[in-house]
Amino acid sequence: MYNFNEYLDESKKRWNTNASFWDDYMGNENNRFHRELIRPYTENLLGNVSDLSILDIACGNGNFSRRLAELGAHVVAFDFSMTMIDCAIKRSEQYKKNIQYKVIDATDYKTLLALGINNFDAAVSNMGLMDIADIEPLLEALQNILKPSGVFVFSVVHPCFQSPGMKKYLEQEEVDNNIITRSCIMLYKYKRPESHLGVGINNQPVATRYFHRSLSDLLRICFEKGFVMDALEEPSFTSNEDSAQFEWMEIPPVILVRLRKI
Repeated sequence: MYNFNEYLDESKKRWNTNASFWDDYMGNENNRFHRELIRPYTENLLGNVSDLSILDIACGNGNFSRRLAELGAHVVAFDFSMTMIDCAIKRSEQYKKNIQYKVIDATDYKTLLALGINNFDAAVSNMGLMDIADIEPLLEALQNILKPSGVFVFSVVHPCFQSPGMKKYLEQEEVDNNIITRSCIMLYKYKRPESHLGVGINNQPVATRYFHRSLSDLLRICFEKGFVMDALEEPSFTSNEDSAQFEWMEIPPVILVRLRKI
């Protein structure tokens, strides 16, 4: 089973409830996770975006949409949370000429297709696909609305290392005259697609509804819709800001993929 459409309305309600909290937390500069792991690698995979038309999928409060506009792109950005789009519009007053925001459900194939055939040079989704109940309509629509050889760059929590039920822990070991602290994870399931509730940001009003797909399932859907993968990144943090806290250094918390339309 690749889709979880029975959770679609509930997921939308949860995001509308959390939208203002997320907007306040992320602000204009985003958090460390996005600044160090998502943004630089996404920009590298997209390449030069000056004067390109780019679709920003599940754009949230528009942080990356504004970054694309600063780099010279013409952006159409959408999210299925009306509250989140309201937040994005309020933060993007100076980018009106370069960004057009829309409220669109990424599972709505007909509405996506109405964005225009062969209309975009590239599409991007930062940490969005694991929040979308059914990604097949989106990928099918992208095959039509991307220009020939257009690219789709997406990032998600790494399904191999952040599957439902994953536990994080710290261990210490005495080595010679040093105490070594390691961040570790423990998994007991991975392959089966599953919807689950989780914490996106500590103390958010309600839990986030996530949709876990194994890496092979995720890529299989992409390939079945006619895309090829020509780049992949698994970034992790290069420094530990607090040795007493779990830190994603040797284990990558996210994966970024570049697909190309064929």
